[in-house]
This record gives sequence, structure tokens and C-alpha cells, in this order.
Amino acid sequence: MATRFGRYIVGGTTFGAGAYFSTWLVTGERPFIGEPVVAADPQKMLRAKRPLPPRDAQIRSLQSEDFDVLIIGGGATGAGCALDAATRGLKTALVEADDFASGTSSRSTKLIHGGVRYLAKAILNLDIEQYRMVKEALHERSNMLNSAPHLTRPLPIMLPVYKWWLVPYYWAGIKAYDFVAGSKTVKSSYYLSKKAALELFPMLQGDKLVGAIVYYDGQQDDARMCLNVALTATRHGATVANHVSVTKLLKDNSGKLCGASLKDELTGKQWDVKAKCVINATGPFTDTIRKMDEPTTREICSPSSGTHIVLPGYYSPDQMGLLDPETSDGRVIFFLPWQKQTIAGTTDLPCKVTHHPKPTEDEILFILTEVKNYLNPDVEVRRGDVLSAWSGIRPLVSDPNKEDTQSLARNHIVHVSDSNLVTIAGGKWTTYRAMAAEAVDAAIEVANLWKTPDAPWSQAQPGSTGNFHLYQQLEEITTTCRLDCMESKTDGLLIEGAHGWTPTMYIRLVQDFGLECEVAQHLANAYGDRAFAVAKLASLTGKRWPIIGKKIHPEFPYIDAEIRYGVREYAMTAVDMIARRLRLAFLNVQAAAEALPGIVDIMAEELNWNEAEKKKQLEKASEFLKNEMGQLVNRASKDKLPINLTKEEIQLYIKRFQIIDKDHKGYVSINDIRRGLKKTYLSLPEDQIANFMEEISSEYGGVLQLADFLQMMSAIKSGHVAYSRFARMAEMEHEKHEKDSLTKKITVERSGGGL
Repeated sequence: MATRFGRYIVGGTTFGAGAYFSTWLVTGERPFIGEPVVAADPQKMLRAKRPLPPRDAQIRSLQSEDFDVLIIGGGATGAGCALDAATRGLKTALVEADDFASGTSSRSTKLIHGGVRYLAKAILNLDIEQYRMVKEALHERSNMLNSAPHLTRPLPIMLPVYKWWLVPYYWAGIKAYDFVAGSKTVKSSYYLSKKAALELFPMLQGDKLVGAIVYYDGQQDDARMCLNVALTATRHGATVANHVSVTKLLKDNSGKLCGASLKDELTGKQWDVKAKCVINATGPFTDTIRKMDEPTTREICSPSSGTHIVLPGYYSPDQMGLLDPETSDGRVIFFLPWQKQTIAGTTDLPCKVTHHPKPTEDEILFILTEVKNYLNPDVEVRRGDVLSAWSGIRPLVSDPNKEDTQSLARNHIVHVSDSNLVTIAGGKWTTYRAMAAEAVDAAIEVANLWKTPDAPWSQAQPGSTGNFHLYQQLEEITTTCRLDCMESKTDGLLIEGAHGWTPTMYIRLVQDFGLECEVAQHLANAYGDRAFAVAKLASLTGKRWPIIGKKIHPEFPYIDAEIRYGVREYAMTAVDMIARRLRLAFLNVQAAAEALPGIVDIMAEELNWNEAEKKKQLEKASEFLKNEMGQLVNRASKDKLPINLTKEEIQLYIKRFQIIDKDHKGYVSINDIRRGLKKTYLSLPEDQIANFMEEISSEYGGVLQLADFLQMMSAIKSGHVAYSRFARMAEMEHEKHEKDSLTKKITVERSGGGL
């Protein structure tokens, strides 16, 4: 039994004309005739049939309607609050100043975990609060794996042991982890001998290894998970809008919050929206909203930066992660396969709150050093293998509900201010659903959202009307429905894309559409059963196989159709697309830069951008890649290296440079490279030629000096740069030059007529 305040019909099923009439009497509004809110467990398996409204329709809804709940923040917790409130029957709105998951929620370690470290502390310190936190997280881990199987997967994580006496200690701790999970255990942990551990993780340092413990947690695509939770919320009737900021909180005459002033960051338009309750779910920016409510309130957020780096996939097995429980400074480092690459991190350092956190060279080098300690000498850990690096801000909080506000809360906190601002802060990705449920519980309580409003029969007396008994029955139904919204409906609720997904669904995509197998697998895992809608937007390749699906970059399975579908998923900027609809920026910053112009061209078709807007989007996305995805720090680490080439190597590279610099200008321009490629490598595909151009354009501003080239070759030699397309082109040009010199015909006069 469920009700929709002002939009959905009363009850979990349709009552026909009587239900329509009763809803009109109860709410004073015509009901929304559509998919009812699912409440019974079997119905959680059903897909909500409401189509995704375009963003401009969401904006019109925010401008013209009043809401029960307004949620500020489009990260994991905010999206979870929107889904929780909408499925309870509350009229819900969510606004996000940037993009869904643009902050911490897209910059996580990608793990869905209960917190094995916290369990050890709970047992050793007999800490019941920490035990409950782990117990809750393990339940939520199971829920995430079941509610979005296309975006999540179980992941075995190896804990290498280098001292015999630690084997029973770690084994007991991991078995306790399984025991606490109970029926929610992903898979049982187990012990591995040294030989078996090295077979599964051959790049592991094996000299002093005595064995390993393997336990299971989950892994996810965090940005797409957050987005899909928000999309599921709007499928259930919520109004969600990205790039809409809150500029002011509105209060009524009694000092209670009654709405907010909003601003569309894309158009600059501003307006007010009314809401019975406001939920602050802004993560690191928690105190910004709290001070907007009460300027003198005490700050509770203690931000901490966590940096991750991405390395090539060969650094780790495809199906096995690694946990380093004791780094040189006591922090924990994870080493995990993800999207056919390897994630390593994270650091944990105090920082300032910013919308644009940047990774630092010191943090990157720290992670590389720790990784090197665990890998065998055959694996040369090179600075140049860092494909991408990013920093996220973890919003650790102190509890304002307690007098001692100096100590950080181990879990999340829910706080209600004097004006009824509900703040949900702290916690972690895995527990987003439980956090959202608690926040909505608090919102319902403080704003009395469960109470039945005055209805026409409230003053009726027996005998005063022939419909008294009907009115009485309607009041009982309505009260029951509204009381029912006190309970969260999201535990076990399937997320966007999960309803028709199966592990072999990608085969149908290959057979029905003629997609490349790797592309089909990617679409199935990123979009679930919505992958078919994506495939329908794909353009023909013009090849015998694959039939459709033009890749936007030759090294990744992303195709043109995803750009068009991403706009339907509310991607409004180029950064939205490369960072969160696709994960290209997080996987390989250079590849993202190379694919960017093509992505902007397709988005321009979908969003009607003119040339000025396309240029603006390119510039903003390039700045994002340089500053927030590690491209600039990668370049800086290379440039500050001393040139370590021998005299012979320097002469070789000068010769190669001069072969390309045919006009002896002392530098190589884009035109020089284009001319050389057209003359020598006509067989190269256009996308590879474009990649040569992009490397020089993005790295060196379109002009490569001789000193830059020598620095590049020195960085490659030292391992600070793993590969350079231009360096390879120069080598190929040199080889052809030498070959041409040897095969030149010698004239009879020069040879003296001899053989």
C-alpha cells in the first residue's frame, strides 16, 4: 500500500474512478495517472514504466510545482534520498550544482565493502558501535550486488602474508568477517599456499611470502551507479536536475524552512521552489549549506583527500585485487583491477574543500612506491605508466548531536537544525541506501509528512450525509497509506538497467545488432537491459564486421551511440560525458583528450551547440583533464627530469628530429608531422594520424622543440613516460630514411661500370 502526495493514485493498485475521486479529495490535486509506487517485495522486481523526462521538463517541474522533500546534492547519498523518498510516495525534488556524482561519488576506490579493518578494531577493542557499523555495511554490500548486478561484481582480494605468525591472525579476522556477514556473505574466504598465491597473482613479490588469505568484497562503477540511482528515482516520479544550484534557503514566518532559491547554472535563470522539508546531502560541502541555514553554526566536516592512480591492466590479474594492510606510514593501499586497467590507492591527507581537487606528484609517488614494494622485480613500476590520477574529498564529520564535537564520527550522522534542515553526512559509498533511509525518516518526522491533511469528511457526523461511511473508509485507507510511507522501500529494489540483465545478455547484442563482442559486453555491463536502447542509436561502421558501433577511441569499447544516449541521461557538458557517462577520463587521460573533439561534435548535434559553445566545451574539458585527472602533473613530472641520455643516444635522436624537421627550423610543427605522414604513412588510419596530431597539440601547444624531444626520449628511457606516439613515428621515419638511402640506385658512371 502506498500513496503519492499530489501525483500518484492512492494505494499500490488502481481503484478506478473511485480511487481517482478519493485522491482528489485527499490532496486537493488531480492525481498523476501512471505507474504506482512499488511496495511489495515481488513488485521490486518490476520496472517503473515512466519514461525519463528531458532536462527542460525537469526544470519546468521545479519552477511550477511544490514538493514534500527537496534534496540538495546529487552524489550517492542525495540520489539515494531521492529514490527512497519517491518510492515512499513523497513528492520529491533533487538538485545538484554540478553533475550527478561529480564530486566524491565518482572518485572512490570502486569497492563495495563492509570494512574488514573496522571489524578487527571492533573485536580487539570490544567496540559494539563499530561492530554494528560493519554489520550494516555488509548487509548493504549484499543489497548493492543484488540490486544492480550489471554495475557490480564480487571481487576476490588477496592479503599477502610475509610472516608465519600472521597467518592465523589474518585468517581468524577474515573468517570473522564472513561470520558477521552471515547469509549475506559474497563467497567464503580461504587460505592459499605460497605457490598457489603466485599462480593467481604472478607479479607478486615472492621472496619472503609464506602464503595469502583471499576474501571477497564487491566492486562497482561508482559514477554510473550514482547516475542510475538518480534515474531510477525519476522513473518513480522524482524531479531530478543537475547543474542547478541552491543560492538561498527560504524560511516561513516561524523560522522553519519552506523551500530554496535555485539557479540554473547553464542558463543563469533563477527562481524559488517550495518544499515542506529540505535535506542537505552535499558531502564535503555539508557546512556550506548548514551555514546558509544558520551562519553561526559550528562546522562539522573535516575533509580528507584520497588520491588514486590508474596503471595498465598488466599490473594486476583480471579477477584478483590486492590489499596492503600496513604501508610505510600506516595507511592502507588497495591494488585492484577495474575496467581492464589497474587502480591503486588511496592516500588520506587533510585538505581544503574545493570543487576541483587535484592529485599531487607526492601522492602519486607515494602510491607507486608502495605498489613497488609488493611486486616482484620483473615488474618495473614506472612513473610513465600512470594513465590517469584523481583526488576525491572524503567528508569525515563530527557529530553535532553530541557535546563532544571534536571527535570524528565513525559512521554517518543525521542532524536536524532548529529550522528543520535535515543534514545527512559522513558514511561511505556502500551504506548510501541506509543513510538515505535514515535521512528520509528524519524528514518525514520533522515535517509531519505522514499526517493526513484536512479532508472533506473530517467534519462529517453520522447521519449528516449519506456518504459518511464511505468517507470513513476513505480516511482509513488514506491514513494507512500515509503511515506506510514511514517505511523505506529501497532494500532489494532493482536499479535502472537491472530488470532484464543477465550475464549472457551481451550475446543478444552481438547477434541482433552486429556489435563487436567487446563493445557488446561493455554496453551490457554499463547499461544493463537499457543497452538495447543504446545500440539502436549506433551508426553503421561501413565494414563487414562489426556492422554498427563506431568507436570514439580505438583503444576503448566506447561507441558513438553512448554519446547520444548520454545526453538523454542528462549529460549537459563535455566533462559530464568523458568523466561520468563514459569513464574514459578516469581510465586514460591522454585517450580522453584524443577522443574529446569527436565527442564534442556529437554532443553539439544533440544539444544544438554553435561553434563558440563547442570551443568553450573543449576548453573546459581540457582544463578538467589537465588539472583534475592528472595530465598536468604527469607532464610536470616528465619535464623536471634531468636528461640522462648518452652522447650516442643524443646524436641518434637529433638525427631523427632533423629528418622530420626538413626545413631546419629547430622545431617540428603540426604541419611538419602531417606532411611527413601523408608522404610516408598513407596507409595509417585517420584516427591514428589524428592521435599523432593530438599528442603534439595537447602536450606541446602544437610545436615540439628539439629540447622537448630529447626530454621526451629521456623520460621514456627512465620510465617516467611509458610510450609516445611521436617518438614511435620519429623512429619509423628514421628507419625508412635509412632504408631509402641503402636502396638508392647507383649510376654506371659512379660505379665505374663494374658489378
